[in-house]
Amino acid sequence: MSEEKLRFELSEYKDRLEKARNAMERAGIDLLIVTDPANMGWLTGYDGCSYYVPQCVVVTKDKDPLWFGRRMDANGCRRTAYIAEDRIKWYGDEYVQSDTLHAMSVLGQIITDEGHGSSTIGVEKDSSCFSAASFEVLSASLPNARFQKADRLINWQRLVKSPRELEYMRGAGKIVEAMYQRVTEVLRPGVKQSDVIAELSYVGTRGVEGYWGDYPACVPNLGAGADASAPHLTWTDKLIRADESIFFELAGVHKRYHCPLSRTYYLGKPTQQILDAEKAVLDGMQAGLEKAVAGNACEDIAKAYSGALARYGFEKTSRSGYPIGMGYPPAWGENSASFREGDKTELRPGMAFHFMSGLWYGDWGIEITESIVITEGRPEFLSNVPRRLLVIE
Repeated sequence: MSEEKLRFELSEYKDRLEKARNAMERAGIDLLIVTDPANMGWLTGYDGCSYYVPQCVVVTKDKDPLWFGRRMDANGCRRTAYIAEDRIKWYGDEYVQSDTLHAMSVLGQIITDEGHGSSTIGVEKDSSCFSAASFEVLSASLPNARFQKADRLINWQRLVKSPRELEYMRGAGKIVEAMYQRVTEVLRPGVKQSDVIAELSYVGTRGVEGYWGDYPACVPNLGAGADASAPHLTWTDKLIRADESIFFELAGVHKRYHCPLSRTYYLGKPTQQILDAEKAVLDGMQAGLEKAVAGNACEDIAKAYSGALARYGFEKTSRSGYPIGMGYPPAWGENSASFREGDKTELRPGMAFHFMSGLWYGDWGIEITESIVITEGRPEFLSNVPRRLLVIE
């Protein structure tokens, strides 16, 4: 594939490969099988909605990365990745959803033919795209290999974003701004939840200011009234009601790079309960943001946030943030560091996080979040939507 069609310069992909190989060396891994779609894309540029069948990128210390997947998806590799033709390997359709054949047996033979049948092989055992059957067949086809858990080995290399990655994320931030603008315009009592989601999905796909909208790694989450107590519910055909809160968790997406953002609306006069929660969340976020400084640790943000909440009588038992960047379903989080007590990951310029400050209780909830980038000074906000409870009278 010509370099001008890649989403990043070839030199950036080479730098990423070097980071991966250094991490493999530290972990004592000879060959790494990467099945997380975001990790595959980050390493090679591959971008296909093909992760429902076995596929991977194989990284070794001496040869160029190898792409392995379904035969019909090989052209997708040729169209999106920098992989050379001789490093594109595939299996036939007889291996797809078969009770007697499995694609990982083909990969095992390829690895053996490449001289790694007795190597130490790292696998992403916790990847949602690497099934128990895949590991069983792969390990059976490589009886002399030593398998080692390599969960999040690549994810940790992705923490600090390049200037081009941040450019894409800023574009995603502009898209999510436009999505919330549309929510504000159409959210009224009597409107169906599904109609609101349709409007913001149109804006999210159309994009803004030259940034086109890609599909999100997670569909929009919506919680209205008592459903706001559950953070991961989606929309229905229920009518929007007056005198209740409703939160949205959305993401603008550009070239697979995400900017998630949550906001809570209230249709009518807010209750004292929701106003108290708003003040607690906003003060907590401000306390956390003051700790979002290069050199501090992830846990410093979490402690500052939870400490502020406690002064208002609230408690958040889940983490209050996670890294973001390139993402594929089922989630846009990068699965490495977290804003929670005990995570001493050092904050460095170029790291990007979703400060997930939501609170969920028995029959209500509130979400007001920000996506930020760590800088040499104050954090950069990837979008600009009013950080408060949004009241529609």
